[in-house]
Amino acid sequence: MIAALKCSKLAGSPGASHLESERTVLVFPALARFTDLGLLLLRLMVGMVFFTSGWSHLKNPEERSKSIEASKAFTIVLGLGETLGSLGIIFGVLTQPAALGLILIMLGAIQKKIFVWHSGFWGEKNSGWHYELMFIVMNLVILFTDGGRWILLN
Repeated sequence: MIAALKCSKLAGSPGASHLESERTVLVFPALARFTDLGLLLLRLMVGMVFFTSGWSHLKNPEERSKSIEASKAFTIVLGLGETLGSLGIIFGVLTQPAALGLILIMLGAIQKKIFVWHSGFWGEKNSGWHYELMFIVMNLVILFTDGGRWILLN
């Protein structure tokens, strides 16, 4: 389904700048008013997933370090990063740095899955790296939009 169509103004119209030369025509324009709600829901979902992951790293770092094949100290730092980043995403505090940090964590997870565990995109014997890639894209949306207008701090 095409979500938006680009309509060009007539070339040479007076005062038309590059930004004015195209406008977006939405298929469902009434839904545009819910953009900030959608971004809030995205932030809450991303934040909940990272919070539960980070909390499990912090709650039992010995066990988690074995499952991710990392040191206990690294697992604690990873847990702190995921937990703090998730809180930033959820509450809208330093949203862009939080999203960037979570993107870096996901890039590290993808690197480990591809080059250390030799997982495919979908995975054969273990989980692939499609899940991490989805969270990178979700965090990119949060990064590019600063999480919408419903945030505590900028």
